[in-house]
This record gives sequence, structure tokens and C-alpha cells, in this order.
Amino acid sequence: MNKLFGKKPAPQKPIIVVSGLPRSGTSMMMKMMAEGGLSVVTDELRSADEDNPNGYYELEAVKQMSAGNVAWLSDAGGKVVKVISALLEHLPSEFSYKIIFMEREIKEILASQQKMLKHRSESSQVDDAEIEAQFKKHLSVIKPWLVRQPNMEVMYVSYNDMIRDAAPFSQKIREFLGVPLDVSQMARIPSRDLYRNRKVNG
Repeated sequence: MNKLFGKKPAPQKPIIVVSGLPRSGTSMMMKMMAEGGLSVVTDELRSADEDNPNGYYELEAVKQMSAGNVAWLSDAGGKVVKVISALLEHLPSEFSYKIIFMEREIKEILASQQKMLKHRSESSQVDDAEIEAQFKKHLSVIKPWLVRQPNMEVMYVSYNDMIRDAAPFSQKIREFLGVPLDVSQMARIPSRDLYRNRKVNG
């Protein structure tokens, strides 16, 4: 008789998720996680460019979770994957997650998006005011939803504050995740040179 029959599988390490609105600093945080010593889940299909010089750290399968493509998550325990906030609800409930949710001033997000579209010779069909309203509405829904999820722990990280001083945030992230991280390497990643879309006063 198989001695493992009826035995519950060992609990998997939480999957570490970097999330937030598009252009909120999620790629920067993924780079920090990698430099800190964690394994990141990415297919590297989207290469670095002038909008994200350090790379995008994306995984195409994340966009397919709503269609049931979630088997890959079985091997993601203890690893880091980027999931934009609009897709968080598709994460399977059978796994546990530690989510680092990036926050950035909305005006800067919009400016960053416009710059990226310009680089691609594209234009948005929706004006900034409407996009800003949509983003704010989305955040007002997703944050309470996250509180209600028993399998999810969330740490909110300000992109703007991290650019100013990354060291204390790197330490707090290590404490939140409860795993060994090279915080000195992590703190070197945020760069004022890449902080090109500050909110314009007035």
C-alpha cells in the first residue's frame, strides 16, 4: 500500500506577486526582486527598451489566466511573478500569495503612458481625465477586494518614496516576505535618472 495515500501535500511557499497599475513601477520592483536573489517567473518575450531600460519581466501566461491557463503557478512557490492589478482576481484561490502592490501618483502614470505611446507612434483613444477616473475607480474596488482574500497578504509600496530613498523600503520588503534578500543590491536599482515623469506642479 502506498504510504502517501491520503496524506496531504506539504504546504507550498507563497507565490510572490508584484502588482499595481500599468507604469506604476512594477518592472522596477521585479528587477529589485531579481537583484535581491529571488527567482523571477518570466518568458522574456518582451525585451528592454527606452521605456523600461531594465526590462519588463513579464509572462505571457499571466494574461491567459482568465481562460484557465494557471497550471504554471504550481511551480511558482517562492518565486516572483508580475501581475497587473486588473488581473489579480484571476489568481487561483488554492495558492497563497504575498503581494507587493506598487503605488504611484496617477498624473505620473498618465505621463509615462503618453510617453510610451509616443515612442511607439501610437495614440490613446481615451483622454487622460477618463483614464484617471477609470484607474481611481479600479483602485477603489481592488483594494477592498484584496482585504477580503484570506490567501493574500499585501504590502503597499510608494514608487515616489522609493525613488527618494530605497534602502528602508528594501528592508521592509525583506521583512514582509520573510526570505533572505540582498537589500543593498535591491536599493541600488531605483534610479532618479529613470524618474522622468514627475508630476508637474501648478
